[in-house]
Amino acid sequence: MSKVERMRTYKNKGRNQDEMRRRRNETSVELRKARKDDQMLKRRNVTVDDEPTSPLAEKNTNIAGMTMIEILNGVDSTQPNVQFQCVQAARKMLSRERSPPIDQMIEAGMVPKLVAFLDRNDLPEVQFEAAWALTNIASGTQEQTRVVVNAGAVVPFIKLLGSDQANVCEQAVWALGNIAGDGPKLRDFVTKAGIVQPLLNLVKPDTPTSFLRNVTWTLSNLCRNKDPPPMFDTIRALLPTLARLLHHKDRDILSDTCWALSYVTDGTNDKIQAVVDVGVVPTLLSLLKTEEVSVLTPALRAIGNIVTGDDTQTQTVLDAGALALFPRLLSHPKNNIQKEAAWTISNITAGNVNQIEAVFQAGLVPKIIHQLAVGDFKTQKEATWAITNLVSGGTPVQIGQCIQYGVLKPLCDLLVAKDSKLLLIILDSLKSLLALADKNGQTEQLCILIEEADGLQKIEDLQQHENEDVYNFALKIIDTYYSEEGDEDKELAPETTEDGTFQLQTTQAVPTGGFAF
Repeated sequence: MSKVERMRTYKNKGRNQDEMRRRRNETSVELRKARKDDQMLKRRNVTVDDEPTSPLAEKNTNIAGMTMIEILNGVDSTQPNVQFQCVQAARKMLSRERSPPIDQMIEAGMVPKLVAFLDRNDLPEVQFEAAWALTNIASGTQEQTRVVVNAGAVVPFIKLLGSDQANVCEQAVWALGNIAGDGPKLRDFVTKAGIVQPLLNLVKPDTPTSFLRNVTWTLSNLCRNKDPPPMFDTIRALLPTLARLLHHKDRDILSDTCWALSYVTDGTNDKIQAVVDVGVVPTLLSLLKTEEVSVLTPALRAIGNIVTGDDTQTQTVLDAGALALFPRLLSHPKNNIQKEAAWTISNITAGNVNQIEAVFQAGLVPKIIHQLAVGDFKTQKEATWAITNLVSGGTPVQIGQCIQYGVLKPLCDLLVAKDSKLLLIILDSLKSLLALADKNGQTEQLCILIEEADGLQKIEDLQQHENEDVYNFALKIIDTYYSEEGDEDKELAPETTEDGTFQLQTTQAVPTGGFAF
């Protein structure tokens, strides 16, 4: 038997770390929904003035009083001032706040004409208007974005990242951010076209904050999407700059930087290690103290992702003082923060016994049990995982302490949940507890405690459950631990202390105020 197999058998009763430490594949959609409008993957550059004043104007003209045909003819003019007026008119149509005519512009053949103007360094004003118009076309649907790409816009946009015209350069950043945000294929297309270094060159001490926001947002879009993930060479190139941006004071820059780091750490352990190696863990932890939820959420997600790694990566987070921050996070007014905090703790309790002990020493086990009892359902699920991992990987003393804190009642109360996966997790925890009690000759005591927590009745009810796995699991627990055979040989009740507290028998040292198997 290999060392890994022995560890699985001994430490976590056949579980492996991938089963216990849980990444966020199932919540990618939820994560996207959690981001507000100013953090969307694609952004339009809109203006709210110069709106059409009548339905007739809306149908036939743009705000400059020009028809689509006049715009198309004027764009082909040899007169720079006419070209400027027509390209600007197109841009204004595309940048109005409501119902921009993106498809009409595409169908009219405007996109290749706008792309051609990106190379006109002799006409920077036209260049800017064309870049702006293309930015808003690329902010649309996948099909609309691909029209811009297929028209050959990516390479000239990357060239414009070196433009001495700041407004042109910024608009190119914005457009490339929209293209990279379309999905993994276009993200990789933009990356292979050479965006990385020119984009990183824009992150300078004197870069205006508004400009830097767009750069950071585009960097975050280069990091996101997992199927496939970004190329590792790209990630390595971006990380030192992201580490610097993490010290910025602007909320939006911090938010997008943290999202970028959360995307990178939501991957394999080598990517987690690359993030750890650039030294961002202490800074991310400092951001967990912020009142800005738009920063706190992705910072917590990044930390939570790091502790899905191996024990050494988890220990880096613990050594930086993370656990002292979690009492506040577990009682945060926002349910989503409570859920993320409980998920993070569940991945720490999936670690070694010293890491589980650190969770105890930080006073977090009672708080996890509190969330198990009163948290919203998503938080209760994460708290259940935290307890399950503790039961699977903890020492008998730690597990006994958890029971002493009153975990059985809220755990059993959740046996009425409609979520079959959650029911199986809870039943697995109870089975592990009963197996440990049986090993120590204390099955009867624990069975009585579970019955007093209304657990026995709920387990019996689950024998009628529609899910076959739940039914079989409940049946096995009843048959193994609650059958009448051999009852006459068992003690009738658990021993209690003078104040009536349940005391499991143990030959191990009993922690102050607690007990152990």
